[in-house]
Amino acid sequence: MFEAILPPGSADIILDVVWILIKIVLILAPLMLCVAYATYGERKVIAHMQVRMGPMRVGFHGLLQPIADGIKLFFKEDVIPAEADKPVFYIAPVIALLAAMSSMAVLPFFKGFVLADINIGLLYILALSSIGAYGIVLAGWASNSKYSFLGSLRSSAQVISYEVAMGLSLVGVMINAESLNLTDIVKSQGSMFWDWNLFPQIIGAFVFFMAALAETNRTPFDLPEAESELVAGYFTEYSGFRFSIFFIAEYMGMFLMGILWATCFLGGWAGPGDNIHITLPLLGDFYFVSLGWLILKVFAFIFSYYWIRATLPRFRYDQLMDFGWKILIPLALLNIVIIATAKIFVKYHLIDSLIKVIS
Repeated sequence: MFEAILPPGSADIILDVVWILIKIVLILAPLMLCVAYATYGERKVIAHMQVRMGPMRVGFHGLLQPIADGIKLFFKEDVIPAEADKPVFYIAPVIALLAAMSSMAVLPFFKGFVLADINIGLLYILALSSIGAYGIVLAGWASNSKYSFLGSLRSSAQVISYEVAMGLSLVGVMINAESLNLTDIVKSQGSMFWDWNLFPQIIGAFVFFMAALAETNRTPFDLPEAESELVAGYFTEYSGFRFSIFFIAEYMGMFLMGILWATCFLGGWAGPGDNIHITLPLLGDFYFVSLGWLILKVFAFIFSYYWIRATLPRFRYDQLMDFGWKILIPLALLNIVIIATAKIFVKYHLIDSLIKVIS
């Protein structure tokens, strides 16, 4: 039917586009639900750590609180400062959100399921994380407010500092996998924990974890927000639904960093029984066990965000910069030297030669 109306081959293109749109929905719909309930989980976890109850009023033990918050923010009045740069003010939160959502395209969620299995997946994510920082910087600049502008300046300095450390921390992973493709990185690790990159690259894993905290503006790296001195930092002048977009982008960034951490250092979807699957109509093979392993690893990472927020105070600005440039970057460089040296020894069988010489 399609071939009679459209040029030859058009039907295949249309079906490919429809399948891609279905996969986008399958990725973003559960992810947005996780983002909504990550706010509830954070409030509950921190409350119990501080011997409080947390949200209790809407639904059983406050389970409907995220839905109530979303409805409230959607219907709140959207106030815009009179002297704001309105086009930039409107687009800034959208840039931050789209950068975080677009990064999900190259992440392998389970065996055989990735939206875009490109060869430069890691480079793509690092590029989009830099673009996401533009949303924060532009929001502070466009608001025409001292507090917002100071928050955006802090964010630009913080992102530049910790983006370098994050990129360097992943070089060891690239060396080990000999690829920038995230699926290849998962395959370069084994199903058992002793085959993961976490143990031979514990220095790189630590640097990545700390840089991930800074990239998502989480405690103790939340200087761009800094409620105590900057009111709310770069989004001080935002209200209503635009205010909530920044929160969605921040929590989306947390899940992005969690999946990337699990993929690069914890074997991704790999784990005991990850070959178990069922065949579903349209979807094909659904490796539910491998998806379960990834979810478990990511939520352990998210829980660590909550734990750190409940435990540590915010850094001073000079401590923030010193930690990034004087500690994390040298550690990342040390990790590269160690992994590259080990790779050369293994690749060229130098260890066997040394053993023979010694013996």
